[in-house]
Amino acid sequence: MNYQYVNQLNRKKTNGVSATVIKYEEGVTAAPKVVATGTGHVANKIIEMAKENDIPMQEDPSLIQNLLDLDLGENIPPQLYSVIAEILLLIQEMERLD
Repeated sequence: MNYQYVNQLNRKKTNGVSATVIKYEEGVTAAPKVVATGTGHVANKIIEMAKENDIPMQEDPSLIQNLLDLDLGENIPPQLYSVIAEILLLIQEMERLD
């Protein structure tokens, strides 16, 4: 058995940076959905585009691993709702301050 990817630091060293994009439209979608994911160069491009468009980002290594396991277009599972809700509230608060 290969345990190379169990440690989050080893995973990042091996695969490079990772990024996931979620989308949620209150009243339109039942739950947030994964709309983009990537590692390495693709993740860097996602992060670059988010910065260029002033899209808030949250860094959470354990959450990103859970989100990377989902298929594109898949709803966030209920087990992650509380974490995603905290992030959405943080983003909402950041938007109010702007």
